[in-house]
Amino acid sequence: LFCPGTCTHLICQQTYSRTQSEKGSPCVFSTAAQQRSTGDECGPEDPHDEPKHPLSDCALEHKAIKLEEQVRDLTERYRKALADSENVRRRTQKFVEDAKLFGIQSFCRDLVEVADILEKTAESAAEEAEPSNPNPTLKKIYEGLFLIEAKLQSVFAKHGLQKMNPVGGKYDPYDHEIVCHVPAEGMQPGTIALVTQDGYKLHGRTIRHALVGVAVESQE
Repeated sequence: LFCPGTCTHLICQQTYSRTQSEKGSPCVFSTAAQQRSTGDECGPEDPHDEPKHPLSDCALEHKAIKLEEQVRDLTERYRKALADSENVRRRTQKFVEDAKLFGIQSFCRDLVEVADILEKTAESAAEEAEPSNPNPTLKKIYEGLFLIEAKLQSVFAKHGLQKMNPVGGKYDPYDHEIVCHVPAEGMQPGTIALVTQDGYKLHGRTIRHALVGVAVESQE
């Protein structure tokens, strides 16, 4: 059924709502424009006006101090490592030099025993080759042994091998080995009176101790 009154009422209500909407729109737009205008007048905040943070400066200072400590620690470690490396280099160099000098030490120990035999043989030949013995062959043998012994000692000295001559000197446990004691006749007690076996040194290092007899005071 069609009701003229009802339609009229609905049309009036829609017209009123549209009118109110059109009246409110300028207000909303005006408020937004006003807000934009206010924001433009204020402008961006000045970064220089921001409050400073003293805690940040303290943190940076603390970090700088910590880095300085780390640098000092690393520098000290580097110096120690450099010193250790230099010590290793020196020890290695010393080891190489000692190997060159004392590499023939065992050979020299064996060779001095041959020198002992040659020396005793030369002494025996010298006792036999006395002026009372007219044997020319024995005399030539003695002379030959004497020349060989002198040449051998010369070769020893050339390579740093030297015989000790401790008679009359003080006893040294690093160079001598006591095998007997003898009365101190005209000698100070504690001095070496005789040598039963020669000692040898290679470049100043004892490779064989001298067997000696030390003078002691006679017991009356």
